[in-house]
Amino acid sequence: MKNTVLAFVLLFALSLQVPLLRATDAPAEAVVDMSGKKLQVGESYFIVPAMRTFTRCGKFECLNAEGLSLANIGESCPLDVVVVQRSLGLPLSFSPLDANEGVVLESTDLNIIFSTDRTSCDEYSLVWKLNHFGGSKGEWFVTTGGSKGNPGRKTIRNWFKIEKCDGAYKIVYCPSVCLSSKHLCEDVGVFVDENGNRRLALSDVPFKVKFQLAKSN
Repeated sequence: MKNTVLAFVLLFALSLQVPLLRATDAPAEAVVDMSGKKLQVGESYFIVPAMRTFTRCGKFECLNAEGLSLANIGESCPLDVVVVQRSLGLPLSFSPLDANEGVVLESTDLNIIFSTDRTSCDEYSLVWKLNHFGGSKGEWFVTTGGSKGNPGRKTIRNWFKIEKCDGAYKIVYCPSVCLSSKHLCEDVGVFVDENGNRRLALSDVPFKVKFQLAKSN
């Protein structure tokens, strides 16, 4: 029922011509990586689970790496965002609504983009986008193929935010780029489908994450 209401409200918002919204609240804090440094616009980062587990590797305990990557699950293209094991996944970058911002700020609209040229869907961008695949519960999944920038009703599904969550962070879909979309807020969590694929999707349970610098430009 909740996803049905979200779908109705989202479609209603998409049908409106509305002015862009500029946040006027107190200045937002910068998001920091695992070393405590501010996330820089233009740098690439791995998004990894906040809680990491260890497993026995011979005489040693080894870190079970997990991260975000791409897979063609719902359709061949665009690619879907999934959680993978035994890998940090693919690096990502962040593009804030304010193109002049040099760091990534909490609770502000931004595009999330995979920083890779290894893809089987070259005709689609690697910008995150929210897509409605229906299913038994009307799930909204995170895929790619979104547009970078150009805030407005046509790109409302492309904007996400990063917020603090229990000593870590969570990613939320809560766009402020349109006045009519301010109340469209839900956490991004992990949905396990019938084939065991761990897909990013809107959820009542947030996927708690941290950020690890992938490389320096």
